Amino acid sequence: MLLDENGAESEQKGIEYCKNLLGGEWIQTSYNGTFRKNFAYIGGQYDTERDAFIPPRPFPSWLLNEETCQWEAPIPYPDIDKLYRWDEDQLCWVQRGQ
Repeated sequence: MLLDENGAESEQKGIEYCKNLLGGEWIQTSYNGTFRKNFAYIGGQYDTERDAFIPPRPFPSWLLNEETCQWEAPIPYPDIDKLYRWDEDQLCWVQRGQ
């Protein structure tokens, strides 16, 4: 984290520091998603139009929630106090252990 002349965190100063040290393109991320929607993941992408990091798509059938920039199953997770896993072949949630 680099600070500006007023002692405030400066994204631009951080970008300049990383470029000078390592080269390449740099965009600040947030561990808790307070900006740019999500933490930057290896294998994910940065969407310039949304100014958001998008995690890797877990399954081909999942759809991107435009508001959260998170992937969601085409069928909501069951509201039962049991654990489920996504079955991409059947396009449904299957109770774990079955």
